[in-house]
Amino acid sequence: MGTFLLSWQKDVFIELRRSWPFFLDRVFELCYAEALFVACLSIQMYWNSGWCFECHRFFTPAQAPVSRHGKPRRKAKRRAAMAATDSPSLLGLKPSFGFGDRLGVATPGHILACRKGHMLPVFAQQSARELARTQRTPDEVMRCAQNALRQHNWTGAWGADADHLRTQEDVEYFAAAGFTFFTIDPSAYVNNAAGHLNHMALQLALDELCRAGAFASVLEIESLYMNRSFDLPGSGLLAFTDRELLLRTAVKYGLAIAYAQQMAAWIAGAAATHEIELSVDETDTPTSPLEHLFIALELRRRNIRVVSLAPRFLGDFEKGVDYKGRLEPFEAALRLHVAIARQFGPYKISVHSGSDKFRIYPIIGRVCGDLLHVKTAGTSYLEALRVLARVRPALFLELIEFSRARYDKDRASYHVSANLSDARPPGGLNPQDREQEYLDMPAGRQILHVTFGAALTAGRTHGAQPFKEAILETLAAHADLHNEVLARHLGRHLELLSAG
Repeated sequence: MGTFLLSWQKDVFIELRRSWPFFLDRVFELCYAEALFVACLSIQMYWNSGWCFECHRFFTPAQAPVSRHGKPRRKAKRRAAMAATDSPSLLGLKPSFGFGDRLGVATPGHILACRKGHMLPVFAQQSARELARTQRTPDEVMRCAQNALRQHNWTGAWGADADHLRTQEDVEYFAAAGFTFFTIDPSAYVNNAAGHLNHMALQLALDELCRAGAFASVLEIESLYMNRSFDLPGSGLLAFTDRELLLRTAVKYGLAIAYAQQMAAWIAGAAATHEIELSVDETDTPTSPLEHLFIALELRRRNIRVVSLAPRFLGDFEKGVDYKGRLEPFEAALRLHVAIARQFGPYKISVHSGSDKFRIYPIIGRVCGDLLHVKTAGTSYLEALRVLARVRPALFLELIEFSRARYDKDRASYHVSANLSDARPPGGLNPQDREQEYLDMPAGRQILHVTFGAALTAGRTHGAQPFKEAILETLAAHADLHNEVLARHLGRHLELLSAG
């Protein structure tokens, strides 16, 4: 029986490989139990084995043949590798770059841009606010990135950033979709008036801080930090020698850090594998080195482990345009921020509203080194509109007119300075000048940048087609151009950051 089975196993198995449509006919011809057993055994061998195209034979996992080049030909190994790259990774203390994609079709261009630098990519990045304005979901953001990575055979590490989370619901929503990088935004708990409170108001704010449980008492704040010096190798000493300044700093950030601790607990409960960024960039004033030191020490005291922290820097980081400010003070303050991050973390310095800040990219790259994360978002949307400007100028004109009508309302929640009068009306411009005015000049870029939500959810062409639908149709028909402009523009970001 054993010889019989082995003989039939070989015949049936070969026939199965050569001609699956005739396999069932063959089974029915074999009208005895042994044949059925052989067929089942053959199918099992098919799924548990592989075909070596160099040896021209099947093998079981135990046999694991090696090619002439010394490389194993295991299906299981290939499947495992694909599964590993299909999921986002923890990027840790390696330099990284966030590619925001508000349309869900930019990842192929982002992949091309990655060739121009050494920073690890975050391909799935979206904030809770962006989701609300684009009517997308975390699942959709993740799925769009993963599909593109599969199609383009991406094999490297990549991250997924749930950006600017403010509530437990935000955390759970993104965690369920598989995000692994969680950016805590406690800005609602920052007291931006702390630096200007009179004596009585400051005392009331301190009392509220202690009642909320951020500190046991004012005495505790003083015992923790007053007159303590902290050495920053290569940058000297930082010390809290001014009692009033210390207490104002505690009032400004104390409740925010306490809330961040609660957020971190929610993240740990929702995502077994995770890393955390703390964002304090959306404040009214820049984060001073002493304020950063206070935040870092409080994170350590509360055992909140972060992989990156986003301060608000000196100068203006407006949306969609280059850095505004003096370079020397910016670099001096950045050096202190990096020294604090290295000494009391280590963690990376995260640069929010980081797109198009070409003047300072070499400084950022040089000073931060590996302790760097940069986030971009709206700039990829603007490059998608560049495709419209070149291949469907009439549609681009309609979109500009819609955006101009929405700008004064939509700008309220963004850090921008452009006024409608700063950009020439689009109707009197030829297509080339229109592209330059609204995609290369600061005012035009900001007008289009901050109105993306309304354009993608409520905007319609004169023919009543939703703008989003028309944009996606255009990008699908001109995918090569879309990838080209993305790779050029985002690649310039990476080149300058890496050159530093």
